[in-house]
Amino acid sequence: MKLLVTFSRGKGRKPVIAQVVKDTGVLINVERANIDSSEGEALIDVPDDQCRLVRDSMTSLGADVRILDHGVTFNESECVDCGACISVCPREVFSFDPDWKLRLDEEKCILCGKCIDACPHRALTLPL
Repeated sequence: MKLLVTFSRGKGRKPVIAQVVKDTGVLINVERANIDSSEGEALIDVPDDQCRLVRDSMTSLGADVRILDHGVTFNESECVDCGACISVCPREVFSFDPDWKLRLDEEKCILCGKCIDACPHRALTLPL
């Protein structure tokens, strides 16, 4: 399951992800991160059965954690199957099926938003 973790140095100086791995023993896959000297945001992937444990541990260290039920979604009635999203996606989330209809694999999505900007029909959205 994917978690979106945000944190700031004002809430503490501990290395949140490393501390949670140490405390819980749960291996965390960092799929995307944007961190500077004062704050950060990371999209992490953890085993479904350990999701709540990781969330609670991170929250106790001062991080804000949001469980993401899905990645990018698309409105099939707006999509014209142009493939613009395919060319910009760094994780090969999008593909064509044998009938040239756009398909997506949400599990691969790292919520980078590149596909959102590329879609000429605004058929793609990120979770709120």
